[in-house]
Amino acid sequence: AAAADKKVAAEARAAKLADLVVTIEANASDEGKLFGSIGTRDIADAISAAVDLEIAKSEVKLPEGVLRDIGEYDIDLQLHVDVMAQVKIVVAAQA
Repeated sequence: AAAADKKVAAEARAAKLADLVVTIEANASDEGKLFGSIGTRDIADAISAAVDLEIAKSEVKLPEGVLRDIGEYDIDLQLHVDVMAQVKIVVAAQA
């Protein structure tokens, strides 16, 4: 029963994240390369702030470890063993 409750809670969190687009601004060069990188903690914090949900950095699954370029990325979130959500992250240069 406890496992079922956790899955239902994860599915509710996934529903809140559906079609979410989060913009993260970072220092970048004129060529679109970031000075530094954006990792799982940065993404988890940005999503948590955007939807008022607590997202752990361990739930963020980055395809290549960290983001180093400006652009749009589809990021997978593993909210539960059986529940995945996808969020679009837009990395933009700071003005």
